[in-house]
Amino acid sequence: QSQIVESGGGLVQPGGSLTLSCTSSGFTLDRGSIGWFHQAPGKEREIIACISPTGDVTHIWPDSVKGRASISRDNGKNTIWLHMNFLKSEDTGIYYCAKSAGCATDDPLDFRRWGQGTRVTVSS
Repeated sequence: QSQIVESGGGLVQPGGSLTLSCTSSGFTLDRGSIGWFHQAPGKEREIIACISPTGDVTHIWPDSVKGRASISRDNGKNTIWLHMNFLKSEDTGIYYCAKSAGCATDDPLDFRRWGQGTRVTVSS
């Protein structure tokens, strides 16, 4: 079965850090731009970061995470990571990754092949 799989979520204390992983089965991610999204409870899905197929272009969107988030990839490992530090309660939610033709867009509708997400809870 072809699917994208996110992992690395869990309970994190405020001020802590985490690294989320995005990989796939049944196909590879190396030809696509990959975006990480955050969906807070009761809110719409919002893009956090995007990385180009070769990793030479990255884009971090929300002002709320700039300086706290970074995205990277290793195509040999078929994995894209989202690293976040200085976590806040508002970072709580489900994190998804998805594939797109490019990182020029922040619209979730331009992304395909969504994973099931990984849940992150920031709480003491």
